[in-house]
Amino acid sequence: MLSLMHRLRLPALALVLALLAPRPGSAQHGHPPAEKDVAAEKAAGHGGEHKPSALEHVMDSKEIHVFEAPGLWPQHIHLPNILGFQITKFMVLEVIAAVLIILVYVPLARRVQSGEPARGGFWNAFEVLLTFVRDQIAKPNLGEDIADRYVPFLWTLFLFILFNNLLGMFPFLGSATASINVTVALAIVVFFAIHGSAIMAMGRAPDHGHGHGHGDGHGHDHGHGHDHGHPGGGHAHAAAPEHLTTAQAFQRGLVRYVTSLWPQIDVPFPMGYFIKPLVFVIEVIGITVRNAVLAVRLFANMFAGHMVLATLLLFIQMAGLAGVHPALWGTITFSSVLGILALSLLELFVAFLQAYIFTFLASLFMGMAITPQH
Repeated sequence: MLSLMHRLRLPALALVLALLAPRPGSAQHGHPPAEKDVAAEKAAGHGGEHKPSALEHVMDSKEIHVFEAPGLWPQHIHLPNILGFQITKFMVLEVIAAVLIILVYVPLARRVQSGEPARGGFWNAFEVLLTFVRDQIAKPNLGEDIADRYVPFLWTLFLFILFNNLLGMFPFLGSATASINVTVALAIVVFFAIHGSAIMAMGRAPDHGHGHGHGDGHGHDHGHGHDHGHPGGGHAHAAAPEHLTTAQAFQRGLVRYVTSLWPQIDVPFPMGYFIKPLVFVIEVIGITVRNAVLAVRLFANMFAGHMVLATLLLFIQMAGLAGVHPALWGTITFSSVLGILALSLLELFVAFLQAYIFTFLASLFMGMAITPQH
């Protein structure tokens, strides 16, 4: 995977540097362009004072920047507005990431389903990602008995974040996970997956105890789920959890889930009327904060890394536009290329790390919600 990224990145990076950076000799002794040139640029709609910005290359936009050098085609790819719905660069990148996942893992799934083992470095590299998520993330956090039920969701989450992170390593593209809107959307999906699965699991779970009560002849039930209700020990059975409809299981689980958040502590009267609701509110706020932290952590790491890379790359262009001495321009170019190469290796590691952390915390929070007693 690493060698493949390098083969793709280094030639493309050299092409970008050659195209983005005008030669210092094009400016005469460092003097600014003539007034007529500035007027011509303003007449053309460029304003004459536009300066390269790393932020506009990292943020989402309505167009994809390709080349900044005039005379080359295309300089920008304008994205369409379909019936008032504006297509943005990050939307396109997310679709590309999803398509790449399908192109890689559908053939791999068919190969595994047929019983043929995955041979070769390419297939083994992608297969090991799946086994890693299942064995090192899902099973330790969810338990051996229920992990396989939620592994497909964790696989999808991990691969989607990873592929979006890696797209930011290629020239002219970007990382959709460097947008707070994308990471918040992912956190919302995880929020409903965590608490929805917990509610349904509790709704389908059997009652505690032996599943029947022991009547005392006065209609009192000393167990869970059944009431003998009359002398002679007759049974009034409640509906079994496996026979509940989805709506009934959801209602049953919602009550249990909210009850599990209520603090089970002994507090002297009357302090319990104040402390227990306060602890309950803090617990609810904590649930929300956990998912907010997921969104902010992923966004901050990816955004900061790509900002640094874009800034180092623009040093070359800004030095060329300033008309510095050729020797100084060469020194800046060489230093920037070395810095970009070193930081690209770090960003490659961060791309995998942040996908792992996001998925690990999602599975951890899911396990805490499904089995709160643990």
